[in-house]
Amino acid sequence: MIGVFTSAVSLERLRTLGVAAAGTLVAWVLGLPLPFLFGPLGACLVTAMAGMRLRAFGQVSIAARTILGVAVGASITPSLIGMLPQMAASVALIPLYIAVIALVGVPFFHRVCGFDKATAWYAAMPGGLQDMVIFGTEAGGDPRALSLIHATRVLVVVSIAPLILTFGMGASLSSPMGPPARDLPVIEIALMALAALVGWKGGERVGLFGASILGPMIMTAALSLSGLIHTRPPAEAILFAQFMIGISIGVGYVGITFAEFRKDVLAGIAFVLVLAALATFFTEIVVIFGLAPPMEGFLAFAPGGQAEMTVLAIVAGADLGYVIVHHLLRMFLVITCAPLAAKLLYSLAKK
Repeated sequence: MIGVFTSAVSLERLRTLGVAAAGTLVAWVLGLPLPFLFGPLGACLVTAMAGMRLRAFGQVSIAARTILGVAVGASITPSLIGMLPQMAASVALIPLYIAVIALVGVPFFHRVCGFDKATAWYAAMPGGLQDMVIFGTEAGGDPRALSLIHATRVLVVVSIAPLILTFGMGASLSSPMGPPARDLPVIEIALMALAALVGWKGGERVGLFGASILGPMIMTAALSLSGLIHTRPPAEAILFAQFMIGISIGVGYVGITFAEFRKDVLAGIAFVLVLAALATFFTEIVVIFGLAPPMEGFLAFAPGGQAEMTVLAIVAGADLGYVIVHHLLRMFLVITCAPLAAKLLYSLAKK
């Protein structure tokens, strides 16, 4: 029985790999932006919603995210540390941004969309997909609805943001992702690989949230600040990370029913429109007051996933340090404060 199950899983993953590779090739031939992200994402999304059984790659997908953690850590240099005071006013808007999202989002999901209070609370929180599903499930929410809503949020943001960057801000999305592996010193590649592995597994061991990204980021930042590494991971590694992220988003829709699409996915799409309006408002504030250029302001407040925003910041040639500081604070506040706030509001409601 175990052998049959293992064979089925292997077949599903081989099928997934074939679909993703075909999507990447089509996107490459058509000259679409970010073919290693949108190719597998689009192909897996379409085939998943058509009923094909696909499967994510588990630990391999998580390992791919460590590459982006290393890329972020490599951008943390002494010059970036020196710029932190200049970001203070902009960063201070993040708690307000989260609070406004909660004030608008929770009533939207509960009263307008008809979700229970626990599901509505964690559906509105702009945190990581996995974290919000875990916290929401523990609070009595609907894990499938939370998964689809957050996957839809990330999908729509990742799909629309490049269009805004390209047509609205004139970005080419062709900035070098990193040097090819052949141009990097072997010792630096080895140090980055070590930082990825130790940071990821060490972060998991101590219970660090977002360990696959934050652990490698912290380790690589230490190497960068000490002068042991001087560049991002190889371009090939970042392309691989894009490929695996595309697959992960697409296969999130495997097994979706029409009822789930009508309620969960459409609710997620509608909420993204609300988030877009809020993100635009806060972006305008930082731009008008000279706190950031338009592209950096947009990417810093775009309500997408940390990994996806890292990819977009790299290919757009944005200030990666500025963008990621804002997303790190958003993720930290949501993950640490959302469960506490939910318990507090629940206890007050019972009185």
